[in-house]
Amino acid sequence: MTLTIHKDYIPGSIGRIAELHAQYYSKLVGFGLPFETKVARELAEFCERYDGERDGLWLALQDGNIEGAIAIDGSHAEQDGAHLRWFIASDKMRGTGVGTALLNSAMDFCQSQNYDRAYLWTFEGLGAARHLYEKFGFRLAHQQRGTQWGAEVNEQRFERRA
Repeated sequence: MTLTIHKDYIPGSIGRIAELHAQYYSKLVGFGLPFETKVARELAEFCERYDGERDGLWLALQDGNIEGAIAIDGSHAEQDGAHLRWFIASDKMRGTGVGTALLNSAMDFCQSQNYDRAYLWTFEGLGAARHLYEKFGFRLAHQQRGTQWGAEVNEQRFERRA
């Protein structure tokens, strides 16, 4: 089994990333159709306006199959910071270091683009992900109750300064 980190879109990326999110978060917190359609719609919009000088999409491929992903949306980096999005690993890849490899790729890209700030939205209760974010210098900046993903959770914004 060969694991590689591939930069940029490949056919099937949008569907597979949406599938990984939908399956994981449905089991974990009961997110359903509104969440899956939000992921697919926003990821498709990102891919349509993707600019490799400003944005990044990395896929963890195992034997050619997408088993993880992460993206940096740099479209508002000057005003708000680079937006880390769609960070996910398949069930079989969790705990293997794939998350660290994906985050390394994304943060290296931010550094190469001179993005002095990055942020992400997540929610309370994702201990392993939070540990990774904090390992890479992200700190909790804001927390609120919200339903942006289709169920009420404690939404959290993490921020990182270069």
